[in-house]
Amino acid sequence: MNTLINRQVHFQDLGLIDYQEAWDYQEKLFAETTAVKTGNRNLASEQQIPTPNHLIFCQHPHVYTLGKSGKPDHLLLQESGLEEKHAKYYKINRGGDITYHGPGQLVGYPILDLDNFFTDIHRYMRTLEEGIILTLANYGIEAGRIEGLTGVWLDYVEQKNPRKICALGVKASRWITMHGFALNVNTDLSYFGNIIPCGIQDKAVTSMSAELGYDIDMDEVSNQLKNHLAALFQMELQVTV
Repeated sequence: MNTLINRQVHFQDLGLIDYQEAWDYQEKLFAETTAVKTGNRNLASEQQIPTPNHLIFCQHPHVYTLGKSGKPDHLLLQESGLEEKHAKYYKINRGGDITYHGPGQLVGYPILDLDNFFTDIHRYMRTLEEGIILTLANYGIEAGRIEGLTGVWLDYVEQKNPRKICALGVKASRWITMHGFALNVNTDLSYFGNIIPCGIQDKAVTSMSAELGYDIDMDEVSNQLKNHLAALFQMELQVTV
């Protein structure tokens, strides 16, 4: 446990960035935070330094990612089909099954030392979801959770036509988090037709623009979501341009 609680979070919006490049950057920040945390164990309390926290927003070119618990056959494309769709494919070290990232989707990667906030992964995921739910409410979209499923959903109560609007997949080690969420804002939903998203065959995927009938300002959504997460986690955001 840190003797110094650090609620400062470095926020960066990387714009449109290759998935591998963003993953490598996450790994770098994760390793740096881990090094500080493990180094503190050998220091007297007055010598310890606070662990850093980061919140990264970005968009990716078309890519499919498969989590540790996923099944490769949930990708319904062969290599030639990926090339035709100008899409890449990665097996990665987060939880969850297969998902899609692409332009018009707001992806968030919190690299947080939860010792600075709260050490509860379930609560962590629900708090991320709450930030999404509050952001969607700003646009008049009522969203919530479906028991037993991660992510944020529409028609989550009666479930006559439940639709996932945000996927979650996280990794945590020594209470330091990686990966995160993907909110469909102006996403090309046809790309989800090439996978069984998150291994769920009987539920649809949607986006903010599909629900509202017009394209949404990505910067506006990013700003609102960033502020909701800051309030929920009691973060002190430090914006890096």
